[in-house]
Amino acid sequence: MKLEYKIIKDNEYYNVKEILKEKFRLSNRLIIKLKKTKQIFLNNKPAYGLENLHTGDIIKVNLDFNETNENIRPTKMNLNILYEDNSLLIVNKPSNTPIHPSMNHYTDSLSNGVMYYFNKIKLERKIRPVNRLDKNTTGIVVFAKNEYIQEQLIQQMKNNIFKKEYIGLLKGNLDNSNGTICAPIARKKNSIIEREVSSVGNIAITHYELIKNYNEYCLVKFLLETGRTHQIRVHCSYINHSILGDTLYGNSSSLINRQALHAYKVTFIHPIINKKIEIIAKLPDDIKKLI
Repeated sequence: MKLEYKIIKDNEYYNVKEILKEKFRLSNRLIIKLKKTKQIFLNNKPAYGLENLHTGDIIKVNLDFNETNENIRPTKMNLNILYEDNSLLIVNKPSNTPIHPSMNHYTDSLSNGVMYYFNKIKLERKIRPVNRLDKNTTGIVVFAKNEYIQEQLIQQMKNNIFKKEYIGLLKGNLDNSNGTICAPIARKKNSIIEREVSSVGNIAITHYELIKNYNEYCLVKFLLETGRTHQIRVHCSYINHSILGDTLYGNSSSLINRQALHAYKVTFIHPIINKKIEIIAKLPDDIKKLI
């Protein structure tokens, strides 16, 4: 994958660095890395940023250079791939699967499976998840195949262009057909995992829409405006309708053995082709059987 731009007239851009920052929207960190690895070119010769530009000059950036990722052990998995191109790999994550390796999940995280898949297709890249899900939340996880794509999509998240929608089952019934929960979230005192609504927390906004009330629970769609850790789970507990089966912020359930939450849809602008991408992951069986 390459970024390329041709100067149409003198004084359009003063030097190569302006192209990198303003046209390609590269971060300073990535520019430094690309310079060190000699992946920036002016008229097919390595460039370092301060070269002046003239009509007809061509600036290219190579994003396809190989990277090592020795910290993640490849593990064969049956990945449910929803979308893939030269920029992205998007998968449907099952429950009981963390995204990153950890002490108790050194070889069975989603990243281990993606590492195996990258090796299989001979793609030497670091593992770069754009969004994150809790271990027992199912649904869409987007992996960027290079640092540029990751940066662009994270910036879209900050600008609320990258949309994340979830479907979940809540304990009890909702009276309102839709609403917005705006309550700041912070880490709970003396806990490294649990979060809570707190006046000293970061702003957190969750929009919800009731799909259907059942006898003891309801089916709800969520649209996140912010992306705090455990945001939906904390906000639902805050309004006294915890996610069904959520033992951290509510109670266990005889109906499902995990929190009944599924990341079912993402929408964003593809950084390379500049077109809207919409991905949907079907509901898993353990939620589907309850509706």
